[in-house]
Amino acid sequence: MASTGTVNKTKAAIDPGQAPPGANVVQKNKKAGKRIEVLKTYKLYIGGEFPRSESGRYYVPVNSKGEQLANVSLSSRKDFRDAVVSARNAFRSWSLKTAFNRAQILYRMAEMLEGRKAQFIEELMREDASRAQAQKEVVLSIDRLIYYSGWCDKYQQIFGTANPVASSHFNFSVPEPMGVVAIVAPQESSLIGLVSAIAPVVAGGNTCIALAAESKPLCSITFAEVINSSDVPRGVINILTGKVSELYSSFASHMDVNAVIFCGDDELIQQEMQQKAASNVKRVSIYQGINWSAEKAQSPYYILNTQEIKTTWHPIENIGGGSAGY
Repeated sequence: MASTGTVNKTKAAIDPGQAPPGANVVQKNKKAGKRIEVLKTYKLYIGGEFPRSESGRYYVPVNSKGEQLANVSLSSRKDFRDAVVSARNAFRSWSLKTAFNRAQILYRMAEMLEGRKAQFIEELMREDASRAQAQKEVVLSIDRLIYYSGWCDKYQQIFGTANPVASSHFNFSVPEPMGVVAIVAPQESSLIGLVSAIAPVVAGGNTCIALAAESKPLCSITFAEVINSSDVPRGVINILTGKVSELYSSFASHMDVNAVIFCGDDELIQQEMQQKAASNVKRVSIYQGINWSAEKAQSPYYILNTQEIKTTWHPIENIGGGSAGY
C-alpha cells in the first residue's frame, strides 16, 4: 500500500497532459532547425580545486536578449565555510613569501590573462558588453594586475615609518597583512571589478574569498582558471558564485574572517555587515559609487585597507646621552 501511495503522489505531481519543463523551448528549436546548445557548467573555486556546491544547487543567468548563459553553481554557507578554512590554511605561507615573489605571481596572473584575452572578450560580449567595451575591460584588468604587482614591494616604504621617541630605542611602524578577507565583489561588473577587489588584498599578503557578480558570473570562474595556472598557491584566492542576499551575513559574522569588503550601494546590507562584524572586531571596508574602469579605482591605499600597523621597539645604546665633556 505504501508503494501505491508513492506512485499516486508521483502521478499527481507530474501531469501526463502537461509538457515537461523546457519542452516548449526544445520543440521551438527543433522546428527552427536549431541545435540546442550545451551550456557550460561553471563550478566554484575553493582551495585550488573546482568543486560543485555542496548543496547541489545551481542557477542559469540570462542576458538582456533572454539567452541562457551557463549553469552556475549556487554557493551555500557551507561552501563559504570551506573556503575560509582553505584561506586560513594558506595564509601563513602566503604572508611569509617575499614581496618580490608575490609580485612575480601577480605578474604571472596578468600574463596568463593576456594569453586568454579572446575567451574573456567573448564571455563579456555574451553578458551584454559591446566588443569595444569587452576589449577595454580585459585590457584594464591585465593592466590592473600589473599595477598591483608593482606595488607589492613598495607600499611598505610608503606606509611604514621610523618614529621619533624620547628613549634609547629605535621605533618602527610597519604594515602587516590582516589575514583572511571576505569580499563581495561589484555586482555591475563581470571582470574588472573582481580583479580590482582581489588584487590589492593578495598583494598585501592576505588570502581571500570573493563572491562574484550574480548576474554576470562567467568571467569570474574563467578568471579562477587563470589563477589556477598562475603559480598562486592553493587557498590564497577562493571564488564563489551565487546570491549576495544569502551569503553577506555569513561573510560578516564568521569568526575566522579578519576583514570584509563590500562593493555596493545597498545601505541596509552595509549596516547589517558592520553590526555583525563587531562580533570579532573585523574591519569593514565599503566601496560604493566607484567606477572600476577609472584610474582612481587603483591605489596603494586599497592595499592599506587590509593591513594592520605593527609598531616595534628596539633598544639601543644611548651614545650621545651621557654627561661627558671637556
